[in-house]
Amino acid sequence: MAVLKRGLAPSHPGEILREMFINEYKLTITDVADGLGMARANLSAIVNERAGISPELSVKLSEAFGNTPQFWMNLQRNYELWHAERNVNRRKVKHFAYND
Repeated sequence: MAVLKRGLAPSHPGEILREMFINEYKLTITDVADGLGMARANLSAIVNERAGISPELSVKLSEAFGNTPQFWMNLQRNYELWHAERNVNRRKVKHFAYND
């Protein structure tokens, strides 16, 4: 996974799910979707980095793969925050905190 300090984008949680879990355990998206009780198309969108991981899904993934919901939510948060930092134009934000 990339380090935030170097300016590299952190990995999408779907990439981690695909590479470290689905591929590593030689599973299919259909196997995992069925095991998690979700639609294959929804899991495919996550694995193909077109959708993110919800808190509910993080609980299911942690149960399925023996890690924590925080692991999955941290991946999602870091990914979203990295992109937000680059997309928000800070010059257009009004400052309300003033130094005396």
